[in-house]
Amino acid sequence: MPLPASFPESLAKVIGASAVLTALEDLIPYGFDGTAALRQTPGVVVFPRSTAQVADCVRIAAAAGVPIVTRGSGTGLSGGSVPGADSLVICLVEMNSILEIDARNLTLRAQSGVITQRIDEAAAPLGLFYPPDPGSLKISTIGGNVAENSGGLRGLKYGVTRDYVMGLEVVLADGTIARMGNACVKDVAGYSMKDLFIGSEGTLGIVTEVLLKLLPRPAARRTLLAVFDRMEDAAETVSAIIAARIIPCTLEFLDRMTVGCVEAYAKVGLPIDCDAVLLMETDGHPAAVAEEAEMMQALALKHRARSVRAARDDAEALSLAAARRNAFSALARIKPTTILEDITVPRSELAPMVAFIAETAARLNLQVGTFGHMGDGNLHPTFLTNEKDAEEMKRVHEALEAIVEKALDLGGTITGEHGVGLAKKPWLRKQLGDASYDLLRKIKGALDPAHLLNPGKIFD
Repeated sequence: MPLPASFPESLAKVIGASAVLTALEDLIPYGFDGTAALRQTPGVVVFPRSTAQVADCVRIAAAAGVPIVTRGSGTGLSGGSVPGADSLVICLVEMNSILEIDARNLTLRAQSGVITQRIDEAAAPLGLFYPPDPGSLKISTIGGNVAENSGGLRGLKYGVTRDYVMGLEVVLADGTIARMGNACVKDVAGYSMKDLFIGSEGTLGIVTEVLLKLLPRPAARRTLLAVFDRMEDAAETVSAIIAARIIPCTLEFLDRMTVGCVEAYAKVGLPIDCDAVLLMETDGHPAAVAEEAEMMQALALKHRARSVRAARDDAEALSLAAARRNAFSALARIKPTTILEDITVPRSELAPMVAFIAETAARLNLQVGTFGHMGDGNLHPTFLTNEKDAEEMKRVHEALEAIVEKALDLGGTITGEHGVGLAKKPWLRKQLGDASYDLLRKIKGALDPAHLLNPGKIFD
């Protein structure tokens, strides 16, 4: 449905004309996110600076029947912030204030447009830290992290965004402002409403403010790099580390193609003649760190690692971690289109899953680099292709179908951290089953009966 002619003017009255975009050339950058081959220009974009302004914009859109898509930095990888035609995009990047750091209660309160990395940087001078660290932490917003329940390199030991959200401020589909959760460590009053909105991908409400839990900063940290001549040996090493009851803060995997691309891009001294590397990091009390590092080194060598070396100092450790974070950027230099996928399997099934991805890529003659958070079973097979090559894209979709089906067959999930959005909708019902899938739809219908909030995402 075309936007009412008076709609932009109504928005300008409550938010200011300078915060409303309507010209086509201004709208185009807000028509896509980090997901390849998905784009649609919206009807209008607004930049609110407060929760009250968000609520005003939602009420105006609801009265006009205009669909609403919320957006932060647009780094999502499942099409979650790709707008529909003639929709309103509410971009929250101007709501970027850290409102309070409470060192007594180990909490931080921030508007949803704050860049993720700033959260940890603000906590550091107080000897505190915010563990979730998605690969896009330098540009993604905390509100987007909450909407997608983002993970990261430290997810194995510290968990994901949900584990650190203590409270939320949310604008509902009718413009009502709801607050849920608080700074209490224990609170079992009623349903856990905040958990309903975490990971809801903007389909149930618009997160405008978050209250986050912080942790004491670890006293020591040690980083190891293990080199393997077989991917399967790296996967088996991960399973062995977990089976030995060791929980590193980071246990990351890069295959041969990814290692070569990262080294060409970042030049950090990675061996390009190996089949895989594991980046292993432990943190905590100095004695425990030393013991865990020694045990991980022994297990890697037992499982046929060619070599295992420790980072010489903090600078090299940060360099190795940065190289892993640059994996997507490094792979994206190879071909015009980079499709970063996201599946998770039980850690005991890592070796067969990694082997299946490689076999599928070879069978369909595709370039696929695989990396990911192997410690929690989360893999990112990354397709290097060209969306203008219809025949190759057909093989990419065939490979993706096979990989997702294999993950489900192994007891896994279609997405470990990127969300469902548009990209993973076709497989959601198969994973959840009819009853759970229909329950999602009932919740959506109860909170957004007009289906105006991010319509078409997660399910049709």
